[in-house]
Amino acid sequence: MTASYPPIDPYDHGMLDTGDGNLIYWETCGNPDGKPALVVHGGPGSGCSVGARRSFDPERYRIILFDQRGCGRSTPHAADPTTDMKLNTTEHLIADMEQLREHLGVEKWLLFGGSWGSTLGLAYAERHPERVSEIVLAAVTSTRRYEIDWLYRGAGRFFPEAWERFRNGVPEADRDGDLVGAYARLMGDPDPDVRVKAATDWCAWEDAVVSAEPNGTPNPYGGRPPRAVLALVRICSHYFAHGAWLEEGQLIRDAGRLAGIPGVLIHGRLDISAPLDTAWELAHAWPGSELVVIEDSGHKGSAAMSAALREAFERFARE
Repeated sequence: MTASYPPIDPYDHGMLDTGDGNLIYWETCGNPDGKPALVVHGGPGSGCSVGARRSFDPERYRIILFDQRGCGRSTPHAADPTTDMKLNTTEHLIADMEQLREHLGVEKWLLFGGSWGSTLGLAYAERHPERVSEIVLAAVTSTRRYEIDWLYRGAGRFFPEAWERFRNGVPEADRDGDLVGAYARLMGDPDPDVRVKAATDWCAWEDAVVSAEPNGTPNPYGGRPPRAVLALVRICSHYFAHGAWLEEGQLIRDAGRLAGIPGVLIHGRLDISAPLDTAWELAHAWPGSELVVIEDSGHKGSAAMSAALREAFERFARE
């Protein structure tokens, strides 16, 4: 997904003290008096990007970004093996978002999330619908165990060579069982070489799954700085091994709680990582939502997906 507006620097930033030892990095860009919009980054564990600042018209939006627990500029960092991952769950992230809203004095905000960011955005909105003005989601996921199993096992039918390497990255006893859980255990190993190899193998698989897409940058996972890769894989495997601490199908089941909140779901037809059926099911369960299917896009997005996002943001800026 490409940015639509020129580069922009934050006019304010800080570290939110959650009270349990975690400090959450946040920043605000654009118009301090504009429509509040929160960017919920993906991963989990990717951190907010400079490019995400450029998704909104800076004249009309107060653009709020934050690094979720353990990644980006938030501390303690998940690349540090001593960081306690028990303090990093979906419930913690929902609470962090609500604390950030109160800290910034926002009454209601638009939520924008892609991939994991769509899962977390939905979880927050279903918990606090009165605090959400609109929702825009791209590359929609709900992190059902069904979806996790597809990404880390089922999609192997498209890339059998890469999946065999991914499968062989865990101990032999784990190869026919829970691969994600096995990688989570490897990422907690005291040996740094074990952690680096597991993170490298995980990202090689993620990069293989998006390699057939016609748009987007190559190696979007493994091409990150080493510390960011370690945090990404440690957090991803931790969340996915626990089904994001959500009941199976919870977010689609409870989508009726979003009735009255305008929503746009933008999804690529060519998305193998997160096939279209989740966005389709969510659109049917969420009264008044709109599904936009982008024919040339996969999980990494395309110019057409960026244009659809811009149209949604421009529409909501007028409301």
